[in-house]
Amino acid sequence: MQFDRHRRLRWTPGMRDLWRENRLSIETLMYPLFAVHGSGVREPISSMPGVEHLSVDELRREAVELAELGVRSILLFGIPAHKDERSSEAYDERGIVQQAIRAVKEEVPEMVVATDVCLCQYNPAGHCGIVRNGVILNDETLPLLAQTALSHAAAGADLVAPSDMMDGRVKMIRSALDERGFEHVPVMSYAVKYASAFYGPFREAADSAPQFGDRRSHQMDPANRREAIREARSDLDEGADVIMVKPAMAYMDIIRDLRERFDVPVAAYQVSGEYSMIKAAGLRGWIDERAVVLESLLGLRRAGADLIITYFAKDVARWLREERG
Repeated sequence: MQFDRHRRLRWTPGMRDLWRENRLSIETLMYPLFAVHGSGVREPISSMPGVEHLSVDELRREAVELAELGVRSILLFGIPAHKDERSSEAYDERGIVQQAIRAVKEEVPEMVVATDVCLCQYNPAGHCGIVRNGVILNDETLPLLAQTALSHAAAGADLVAPSDMMDGRVKMIRSALDERGFEHVPVMSYAVKYASAFYGPFREAADSAPQFGDRRSHQMDPANRREAIREARSDLDEGADVIMVKPAMAYMDIIRDLRERFDVPVAAYQVSGEYSMIKAAGLRGWIDERAVVLESLLGLRRAGADLIITYFAKDVARWLREERG
């Protein structure tokens, strides 16, 4: 009887390793961190077990630990001391993100520090732009986003990542960086960011829930696929160096679409809701957390993600070290 013997290449662990098409490495994972004002603060985030708010002094310790584990890049979010309609702490040189950047770069200079560029956690309305009479104003928001990105670069950020989804923000940020001598700082655009239900735990963590309405006027409709190509192409035309898909696991088809169409690095953000679901099921013993995490991340790599932003990065670093012995 004639048939294909596919199992020959899966017969032993060594054989499976030999033919594996995609591999996980800690170099391809970026770890998100939440910075807060104060001292000695390590405050657990209830909806994201294992994730904490960290004061700047604790961030220093965290950066050292991450570097020792082999984690090479982080994405910083900040929770401000106060909020106002102009989101002023977002671009204040003494703001929490700016302080956090300087602290991490002082402690671990080789750590790649990326920063989220958005206004949602810095204004009382909890929206990604300037709000007037209940309307999110696109064009009036752009200069503030550019100021924010500039303040991050001036503090030492290696990479700025606008997540607001305002039209034209990549062009405004790129121009501002270039004019001020930061032409070497890349822009990692949240190019394809969907209006997703998976963001819930993050909004608790960043205190950024909208106080009215939602974000569907600027974040993408989860039903749309072709629109993702238009969004990504626009950001690349405006000067983005890296394009991101967010969330990740429910949008692997979009990751693949971007990978096939654009010859630039593609990032995927395994967001808070994805993390919390896996974590909750793992804590209850319903799944093998480690196996599910590694499988989910490998799936994102297989789909075409060059970089994965994940709250599991620290755990994965430990697991990969254990595997190496």
